[in-house]
Amino acid sequence: MSKRRQRINQLIKEEISQLILKEIDFAPGILVTTTRVETTEDLLDTNVFISVFPENSFPKTVDFLKKKSGFLQREINKSLRIRPIPRLHLLPEKATSKAGRIEEILEQLKNEVK
Repeated sequence: MSKRRQRINQLIKEEISQLILKEIDFAPGILVTTTRVETTEDLLDTNVFISVFPENSFPKTVDFLKKKSGFLQREINKSLRIRPIPRLHLLPEKATSKAGRIEEILEQLKNEVK
């Protein structure tokens, strides 16, 4: 991956994280995190991976964020000084939920051994 793409990924991740933290109101007790950002080689599209805690509120929260994607895109368009500005695609982060499940299994095994 080129250094430019890495810098763009980091910049977009920071901007999206700040927007989610400061500008979007979620239901109490819901934590939304931007886990990673992947921009295509042509810099036209960016996949923004998000995780939600607690996991049972995930589908509802992702739908809410997708409705806010126009707002997020406009704010990113204002703040980035690059051309072309990548189009955002919000995607669920599957790796964190898998890691949580693995952690649960390891904890169960640990308790069974005792």
